[in-house]
Amino acid sequence: MYKQLEDFPVVLDVDDIKEILGIGRRQAYELVNSDSFHIVRVGRRIKVAKDVFIDWLQGNKNYNGVD
Repeated sequence: MYKQLEDFPVVLDVDDIKEILGIGRRQAYELVNSDSFHIVRVGRRIKVAKDVFIDWLQGNKNYNGVD
């Protein structure tokens, strides 16, 4: 079942990224650990602001918060 990006929470986790991109769990973890965009670690959990992820996905230059 596909969701619209608006349906996802403001802060994404690896499972959300996996679902949005239609990739596997290992690929999702490789992506979030690749320094492609800013992540926040909370204990063992990895969180990504949805707006940062969408900016990265759309190829916007300021996806990591830096102009």
